[in-house]
Amino acid sequence: MTPFVSLTLPNGSVLPNRLAKAAMEENMADKDHAPSDELIRLYRVWAEGGAGLMITGNVMVDRRAMTGPGGVVLESAQFGDRFEKWASTARSQGAQVWMQINHPGRQMPASLGQATIAPSAVAMSLGNFSRQFAVPRAMTESDIAEVLARFVRTAQLAEQFGFNGVQIHAAHGYLISQFLSPLTNRRTDRWGGSLENRARLLLDIVRDIRRTVGTGFAVSVKLNSADFQRGGFSTEDAGRVVAMLNELGVDLIELSGGSYEAPAMHGQARDGRTLAREAYFLEFAKDIAAIARMPVMVTGGIRRYPVAEQVLDSGIDLVGMATALAIDPGLPEKWRGNISASPRLRAILWKNKVLASIGYMAMVKYQLRHLSRGRPSRPNVLPAVALAQQQWDTAVRGCRYRRWIRTAGQE
Repeated sequence: MTPFVSLTLPNGSVLPNRLAKAAMEENMADKDHAPSDELIRLYRVWAEGGAGLMITGNVMVDRRAMTGPGGVVLESAQFGDRFEKWASTARSQGAQVWMQINHPGRQMPASLGQATIAPSAVAMSLGNFSRQFAVPRAMTESDIAEVLARFVRTAQLAEQFGFNGVQIHAAHGYLISQFLSPLTNRRTDRWGGSLENRARLLLDIVRDIRRTVGTGFAVSVKLNSADFQRGGFSTEDAGRVVAMLNELGVDLIELSGGSYEAPAMHGQARDGRTLAREAYFLEFAKDIAAIARMPVMVTGGIRRYPVAEQVLDSGIDLVGMATALAIDPGLPEKWRGNISASPRLRAILWKNKVLASIGYMAMVKYQLRHLSRGRPSRPNVLPAVALAQQQWDTAVRGCRYRRWIRTAGQE
């Protein structure tokens, strides 16, 4: 199937084509942790590139819980004009824009100086990198209720400020994913144990958002097809969760995989599986799509037109691309006349998988910074150069974040 046909979602809204910009963590908030001019400029570039759907990078539901410094936070209407400009810019060429909303749980850098919460007090296992993350405190019932309310409030604000939908991030080892995995959720109350209990937070968030927003506002979920860790959230678990979501008015499921500990979203898996070089999660997704009653999107390394067609021909409804659009933001429009276009980053040959994953993310963010400043991307940047620049940027933004949160009286 050609990707240049429209897709009607269950809520009745229409995506103009089947190519989506998947979420990437931009870390380009302004001093108030609202959308900066650079971030808005980046989404103008993507809007002009022709994707039918743009999903933003992480927008945090709690300023005390960040995936990294420089992240956008949406807790109140205080900086609504910045969010309205972000949404209108992204929608300017006819695409839909959905806000990805997230809470990191235990995957919050210790350098940010905030207390870390998670379903259970399970530390990160990253070898020498483990010390970069604090051991989390197991969440109380009150903590869980607050997180649920924050997801709903952020979704309400996203609708108010002109976004077409939200994507609830339940993948990549962040908080909701931590609840889903028996490796990180060792609770014995109603939030742990059986898969039905482990999925309760996700289902409650979806249900409450769907009840609160308008029928034309899309509610989607990003879900791991698997954690790629022995004993973790499995493909069978993913299928059962999708069956539960079938009943809740979800407009799209995006399937990805992995976590910081097993970065399968970058083509690597801790359990020894070899992932395909493109469309990493397609084989898993085909099984899950047979269960889903909502459209399914697959993301993971897709950068060539024939692969995009292969994904759609396999019964998947939407092709998600991230790195490819960080390198060539105009790729969807380019494919209308040149299907041979195939952007890619310089290969990383480092043997340490965790370090290679960090280097990969730094290379992607290097491209985003260039695009946000009106410059062309540099896919051949040396990984060490990108990583050094990213470490400096993280240090500067980390200082700014700690100062900001002290001023807000949240420490």
